[in-house]
Parts: sequence; C-alpha cells; structure tokens
Amino acid sequence: MAISAQDVKKLREQTGCGMMECKTALTDANGDFEQAVVLLREKGLAKAEKKAGRIAAEGAVVTYTDEAKKVSVMIEVNAETDFAAKNEKFVDFAKTCAKTVAEQDIKDLDALMNATPAGSDRTVDGMLKDLILVISENMKVRRFVKYEGTVVSYIHGGGRIGVMVKFDVTDEVAANAEFKEAAKDVAMQIAALNVPFLSEDTVPADRIATEKEIITAQIKNDPKSANKPDAIIEKMAVGRLNKFFKENCLLDQEFVKDSSMSVSKYLETVSKKIGGDIKIVDFVRFEKGEGLEKKEDNFADEVASMM
Repeated sequence: MAISAQDVKKLREQTGCGMMECKTALTDANGDFEQAVVLLREKGLAKAEKKAGRIAAEGAVVTYTDEAKKVSVMIEVNAETDFAAKNEKFVDFAKTCAKTVAEQDIKDLDALMNATPAGSDRTVDGMLKDLILVISENMKVRRFVKYEGTVVSYIHGGGRIGVMVKFDVTDEVAANAEFKEAAKDVAMQIAALNVPFLSEDTVPADRIATEKEIITAQIKNDPKSANKPDAIIEKMAVGRLNKFFKENCLLDQEFVKDSSMSVSKYLETVSKKIGGDIKIVDFVRFEKGEGLEKKEDNFADEVASMM
C-alpha cells in the first residue's frame, strides 16, 4: 500500500527516528501507525543491546525538588559523548527520572527502571531504550539520591557536578534570603573542593586509625624526629591528624570566601545575624563519570580500520 509523506513525518516526530526507518516500519506494518511504532521500538531494543557494551562515561547530573512535599532528588544519567548529553531529549529524560524518584516510592535503580512516570505509558527502562534508538549511543541511569526536608541544590558546569545539602532549620530560617545565600555558598564550596566528610565525628574510625598509622610512620621515618620519645611522636601525630580533619571535613575547612574563618564559624555568624540556628545534616556530591573508564578515540586507528 502507498505510504503518505504525512504519515512518515508524523511517525518521525513521535519517535525521533530517521525518515527511511519510519517509511520502512510503516511499509512493514502495512500502514498501521501503532504497529509501526512497535516495530521501531523493537529495533530500538536490538540497538540498545548492541550498544550496551560501549562505555558511557559522559552525561549529566540534574536535580529536582518538590517544594510542596519537601523532597529533593539528584540523579546522574550517562551517555557516550558530551554532545549527546546536551541533547534536549536526553536532558528531558534525566529530569523525568529525577521527578519520578521524587513523586513515587523509589528505593533503588531497579525500582526506578520499572517505574512508569506520570503521564507516560512507558516504563523508565522503555523510555531509555527509545532514547538509545533516537540518539544512537549507549546510555544508562547510574545513581540517584533522595533527601527530605530543607535542601539546597547546586549544579555546576551545565550538569558536570551536582551538590545537595540537607539542613536542619526552621521554616522561617529556610525562607530567609541570607540563609539561602549562605547555603548556596556552602554547596559551591563542596562542588569546588570535593570534601569527603561533614565533620570529625563522621569520619569512620578505621579511616582515622589508618591516617594516624601513616602519619606516625612518616614521623618515625623522618631523621629529624626519628629519635624523639614516643610521647612526643604521639603528640606530633595528633597535631597532623587535626590538619587532616581541617582539610577533609566540611565544617572544619577554611571558608573559601573568607579564609579567616571555618565553614562552621561562617554558619554561626549567619545564624546570629538572622536569629536562627543553621545546622548541616548531610550532603552529597556527584561528578559525572567519576570512577568510570572514559572512551579514548585514536583517530589514526579509526581511519586505518575504515580503510
């Protein structure tokens, strides 16, 4: 049967597939539009499986906050190239994932992939495979975190780094403009310095023991201090351990905008100014692709393989 250009255009707009792919699908489906969509999705599944082994270390970190429910979500979705990660469909998919986690009782990635976003007839997994068909790259939802309560989010570099900071404050303090500015300052510091711990009491005991052991060994291996009494070496080790806390604990760090005070002192100053306590409960920092092997293209090898 004859396939109209209008049908091809409609199918292309809905699926994002190429014109010839749409025309072939409509022909194979004998002009049945819905069946053509199914055929393209089936091809999309095959393409997704074929691309699944390819490294997806680019992507974006996005956040979503439901102000009414006081629920905030940060999620990382990966793609193979930075170009694909800037695609409007990719960004919309990442935002849909974050919103779905906030709106539904999503506990882990498996639950998210099997969830159906509001207003959709496709699961997140199905939507992802549709997207792979359109963009022609391997993609995956890597991780997410959800906080409830007063949360301030910060995205840096168009989704390269994302930070969420959870605060324990009253509603009055949360609505204060100076608190919001201070909270953003803290989030930006976390983004810039990648601090691993909130405070000294949140550093695991085994990490402290390991650091102290390393510091003690360094002191004993230094000819200038090797022959000092154990009590002196212990005192020196404690001093250097305090330096470790200052560098690796957010509240003990120097505040980047004013090195004369720590982050905790800065928050104390703002607290007194606005007349309400500000306490950081927790924070999380995502950097896209961190810990993943990135694809390295060799142009000469690529040309040779093509020839």
